[in-house]
This record gives sequence, structure tokens and C-alpha cells, in this order.
Amino acid sequence: MSSSTVNALVKRGLSKKLAERVAAQYTLTELKKLSDKELKKQFGKDAEKIAKIFGRKLEKEEKKSGAKKKKSKKKEASTGKAKKPKTAGKPTDAKEEIMKLLDKKKEYLSIAVIDELASAIEREGLFDKLEAIVDKAIEEYNNHLMDPYEACGMVAAQSIGEPGTQMTMRTFHYAGVAEINVTLGLPRLIEIVDARKDPSTPMMTVYLDGVYRINKEKAKEVANRIEVTRLINVAEIETDISNMKVVVRTNPKSMERKDIVMEDLMKALGKMSKVEIKEGKDEIEIFPEKENENYRELRRISEEIKNIKIKGIDGIKRAIIRKENDEYVIYTEGSNFEKVLTLDGVDKTRTKTNDIQAVYQVLGIEAARNAIINEAHATLQEQGLNVDIRHIMLVADLMTSDGHIRPIGRQGVSGEKGSVIARAAFEITVDHLLGASRKGEVDELRGVAENVIVGQPIKLGTGSVELAIDVKKLGKLKVKK
Repeated sequence: MSSSTVNALVKRGLSKKLAERVAAQYTLTELKKLSDKELKKQFGKDAEKIAKIFGRKLEKEEKKSGAKKKKSKKKEASTGKAKKPKTAGKPTDAKEEIMKLLDKKKEYLSIAVIDELASAIEREGLFDKLEAIVDKAIEEYNNHLMDPYEACGMVAAQSIGEPGTQMTMRTFHYAGVAEINVTLGLPRLIEIVDARKDPSTPMMTVYLDGVYRINKEKAKEVANRIEVTRLINVAEIETDISNMKVVVRTNPKSMERKDIVMEDLMKALGKMSKVEIKEGKDEIEIFPEKENENYRELRRISEEIKNIKIKGIDGIKRAIIRKENDEYVIYTEGSNFEKVLTLDGVDKTRTKTNDIQAVYQVLGIEAARNAIINEAHATLQEQGLNVDIRHIMLVADLMTSDGHIRPIGRQGVSGEKGSVIARAAFEITVDHLLGASRKGEVDELRGVAENVIVGQPIKLGTGSVELAIDVKKLGKLKVKK
């Protein structure tokens, strides 16, 4: 039983007990190939759950269908109203017909392409031209496939690296609002491919749902719950040395704007130790304990009070509301993706962050892969550099292929190459060569870098085919005119 298969099944929504039962018999690939009949036979009632994780629906067995048909015919005869037959040659399910055609022609199209074709055919009513459309789609799809033995990694590296040299070294872009700046340009691209745990300028775009998205006051409520509010933001703090006390004078306007009442302040101050608190009308007096009544203790209390958090989510310094396309959106300086998604009024399906590691922790590796693609593509687009998204997708696939986010560097993808010479060519040459010689590693010279270094043809593209011609036999052939 593979633990990775169990984890993959659990992440897709199966219970751990069922996942272990499935993993004991099948791998994910084998499971996907099982027919509906075999699934029902092996797993009974749980077959529906297993089919659901692959986006399938089990076909329901039609019982007593013959009897039902007879009854319906009798009814039609008695009422004299017969149902109109469906138009011949016009199937209702375009997707099903496309799948049948592909099986017949032994061709392949991706699920996304099939879904798009099916919806367009059904929308425009092009069932009579379905085969011609599918043939054209197959032709276009095959034309866009990469040639056999193409060095796709090298092409992707060149496609991203060449425009990357034209990028601005240090760019801070204002994300629609002057108060929040976000690192873009080359530093941001390096952050993404290095899989940094903490981005230099984390930010979130928080979309709202329901009444919160159209009502500014309601949107402010969410912003106040998100943004960290400290005592110093809503009150003036004075140190009275003569009476050995710290006085907190509240600012009613600031408290009203931040939706804070006196009880919230008292609750926050109640967490302090070694102090006595007296509440007044618009002020709070804090005294040190009598045995610790000295200037140093008074100063410590004053500094501690300034940084006391009254409300908000840790890590989010500022929240700004903007109106976009008839809805209110909150931009935050700082990120805490997990906590923000738990708040009422936040649209969990659209809210996003530029912290890729946070996306991985909360939503999983597939979401992290999409975040890498979107962030890298947006960074290049912002500088006016057009890179085919498929090259970025290849990089994202490589970074996330083993279920974790790996950096493109000596600690990740490049450092895990099978070729000793390729690893040595990248960084820390002597260490790699010494380590490989100590272990007795063998380099099979299959890649690009290692073949360039040793000076032999690269076994890719035209170099992957070895063809020899016997010139003497060629000369004996008669050329037909």
C-alpha cells in the first residue's frame, strides 16, 4: 500500500479508511482505468464516491425499462397524444459524440478542448457539422504539439530567460492604490522560481460576497476585522511619572471608524500581567504593582501598551477598500490566507494572495501550481513581455511534480539532476565531482549540458536519429526517369 496514493485520495475527498482500502488494491492510474461495472463490483456503495474524484458519474442501471415503455405507449394510445420523436442525426450530448469520434479515429484531444467544443456546438446548434469541427480541432491540436525529441526544457528556459534579461531590476508597482506597493520585475520572478517561503511584499486581494460586495459599510466591517488595530491607533498614551501611572486617552472618532468600543480595550488590556487597571469615562489608568513601582517598570508597561492588539488578523498591516466593476474589493498589505478565508462575507472562491507557499498550505499543490503560473505570467506581462504561457506551465509542472514546491536551483530541480556533469556545470562544481567520484556514479550523457561539455553531438532533435548510408550500394541504384 502506497502512502502517497492514500494521501492523494484523501486530498481528493475520500475518507482515510476508504483511501487505505482502495490504495491496497490499486494505484491512481489503475483506478482511473476501471470501468463502472468493475468499480461497483469491487467497492459497492463507495463506487460513486471513488468515481466522483475523477469527475465521473456512474451509469445507473435501468430496471424494468421495458415495462415502463409499454405503459407509456398505452397512455399515449389512450390519450391520443404521442411524444414527438427526437430529430434524427442530432444527438443531445455533443461531448459524448466527440468522445466516440475520437475513439473511432484513434486521436486525442484534452478534456478542456473537448468541453469547449461541446459547449460551442450545443450553443450554436452545429450537430450536423460536428465531424468536420472535430477533424479541424484534431488538425490544429496536432500542429501545435512539440516535435519528437524536441529539447522542450531548453526552449522554455530560453523563452523565459531572454525576455527576463530585459526586465527592470527593481520595480515597485502600486496595485491600484497608492498605499500598497508590490515587488514586481526581476526580483519578483526570482522569488517565484526560488520558491521563497516569505515574499518581500506579501499582499492579498479579498473579494466579498452577498451584501458585503455592494454595501460599502458592510465592506468596511470586513476590512476592520481583517486589519490589525493596535491600541496606539485609537488612543493617546501618556506616562505620568509623578503619579507612577500610564494614562490611555481614547479617541472617539478613531474608535468609531474602527468599530471598537471601550469593552474591547479593557479586554485587550486585561491580558497584561503585573498591573492594576482603573477604567474612567474616556480614559484608562494603568498602575504597576506596588512591589515593582519604579521608572523602568513604568516604561516597560508604556511600550507594551502601545503594541497591544485589539482586533484584526496577524500579519495584515493595512486593508484598503476599492470599488471595481460595481463591487467592493479589499486589498491588504501583508498576508494571512488561511485566517481570511474563515471570515464571514469573504468570497472563498475568488480571494487570492501572492504568497505561493500559503496557497500550497491551504489549497494544495494543484492550486500552488496555478498560482506559480499566474504570478510569473502576470509579472512578465506587467513589463510588456509576451512569453507563451506553456513555457511557464512547464516550469510550474517541474517545480510541483513531486507534490511539493521545489525551487529551480541547487537546492531543488537543478541540484537533483541525474547527470553529474550537468549538476557540476550549474554550481559548486568541485563538491559535485568529488561526491560523485566517492560514490562511483555513472553519467550516461543523455542531456544537453553534459554533451556540450564533453564535445559530442546532443541526442535531441535531429541528433537523436542515427542514419548510415552505404555509398557503394547507393551508386548501384538506377535512377528512373
